[in-house]
Amino acid sequence: MPLALLALAISAFGIGTTEFVMMGLLPNVANDLGTSVPTAGYLVSAYALGVVIGAPLLTALGSRIPRKRMLLLMMAVFTAGNLASALAPNFGLLIAGRLLAGLPHGAFFGVGAVVAARLVREGRQARAVATMFLGLTVANIVGVPAATLLGQHLGWRATFLVVAAIGLIAMASLAKLVPHVPRDEQSGVKHELRALGNRQVLLGLLTAVFGFAGVFAVYSYLASMMTKVTGFSEGTVPVVLALFGIGMTLGALAAGPLTDRALRPTLYGSLAALAVALVAFHFTVHVQWAALVTVVVLGAVGFMTTTPLQMLVMNKAEHAPTLASASNHSAFNLANAGGAWLGGVAIAAHWGWTSPTLVGAVLAVVGLAIAVTAGLLDRTPTRSRIVAASDDKVRHEPARLG
Repeated sequence: MPLALLALAISAFGIGTTEFVMMGLLPNVANDLGTSVPTAGYLVSAYALGVVIGAPLLTALGSRIPRKRMLLLMMAVFTAGNLASALAPNFGLLIAGRLLAGLPHGAFFGVGAVVAARLVREGRQARAVATMFLGLTVANIVGVPAATLLGQHLGWRATFLVVAAIGLIAMASLAKLVPHVPRDEQSGVKHELRALGNRQVLLGLLTAVFGFAGVFAVYSYLASMMTKVTGFSEGTVPVVLALFGIGMTLGALAAGPLTDRALRPTLYGSLAALAVALVAFHFTVHVQWAALVTVVVLGAVGFMTTTPLQMLVMNKAEHAPTLASASNHSAFNLANAGGAWLGGVAIAAHWGWTSPTLVGAVLAVVGLAIAVTAGLLDRTPTRSRIVAASDDKVRHEPARLG
């Protein structure tokens, strides 16, 4: 695999750390800024809103910017957003900092996935995209727990200063290791928007919204389930979350080669396995060792859906995959918000702390139904078409800015 993928993975590590670390720092932020924990929860929503808005907007605005330069610009915005969060004097400006940090998230991964796929030969593109996403999964194993501990001992501002430093390291890695990647000749806002209107792309995005919502219906309340139902202490929660991250990493490692070999079957299988695992968790959550095993499985099968969905929308968008790829991350963040909301509705309705598992299973089945419907309607083979004729130029041209 090209070293450029390492630069993309480092960037993904920083993005994944800042996305999820706020969940563990909410009490610290609330105490420091004199607000309640539920109100501080808007900081999570602000980041997700930034992703949803920024993915299509920044990708469209940057459609004619060379891809390497676009990656550097997105990491610069990300770094600025985290620095602004660290220095925010009040809650309102911290909300603004989180929104700014979230804006480049989807655009970066959208462009990064296209670049990663074009750095390798045909037949290994899903593995390249999955390698970039490994940075996101490792962030959940190492970055988030370490950043949470740092914030608890040195203050939450220190966490965002460290993440800003990671952003600078990522920018240096991108500048050094990522080669120039030519734009498609037909690139432009109108061409990208036209590709986004493809029925298969829209069905892929809808699959992501419902299928991945099943993961977040449970993940959002995993800590509460582990303490209130399974019987673990609060001190064990970081270990449980790290196990989920280990599962995510295993899923990412498996998804790459499986997607390269058979994209739609991998997508169908991962969504079906997710639905089964969520139903199983409804029962295993009452037994400590079984609950821990199921948490790993949930992380694995849940994250196995991301690579085939990413490759699907990129392939179906053909020569304008960037906006579709970025919009996929808007879909994942809508899934994040929607799954958490529906899981919370079930708990608020007094259905019990384990009810989000069944809500998640239903969402996963809906996602599977949409995916199967899309497959039946698809009249063209789902194979990689995102490697341009300028492949050799991409791989052999010396790295340079822009």
